[in-house]
Amino acid sequence: MQRCKLHVMGASGSGTSTLARALADHWSVPHADADDYFWVPTDPPYVERRDEAARVSLMREVFVPREAWVLSGSMTGWGEAVVDECDAIVFLTLDPDERLRRLEAREVHRRAGRGFDEDAWAAFLAWARGYDEPAFEGRSRIAHDAWLAGRGQPVLRLDSAASPQELVEAVLDWSPPHPA
Repeated sequence: MQRCKLHVMGASGSGTSTLARALADHWSVPHADADDYFWVPTDPPYVERRDEAARVSLMREVFVPREAWVLSGSMTGWGEAVVDECDAIVFLTLDPDERLRRLEAREVHRRAGRGFDEDAWAAFLAWARGYDEPAFEGRSRIAHDAWLAGRGQPVLRLDSAASPQELVEAVLDWSPPHPA
């Protein structure tokens, strides 16, 4: 695959940001993460949502007009106008136990030397666990699969148990079909 406008998505903890950053570095293009646009920068982070129109407007201002970029994160229900500009989508999946292990390890790293809100962490973990539950009504595997089925772009599905380098190589080796 050549450098392009690429969306990398999957459950929280599946490695979307890691893969997107690695691809952006390889292609020497910008990497954007949906959370940076979804949330207003606060301390502690992730407490104030940005207005939907402002999210998309900021994305259009910062990176969308460029010739190529890599966007990580889920934008279902609010960012379709930006995803419409993508040439292809990579969807990462991961065993739920490993995904939760990664999330816990990431949080230990993030909160080193900082205050910690136990209630916020518990709520986030409950939300993250719900992803693989068929009856979960938030962001879920079922919702992502349905959303991807309605997209016009080619979708590459990868198991992110592979190393970051193996995932980068899989994307680079991919020859997505061109839309008719």
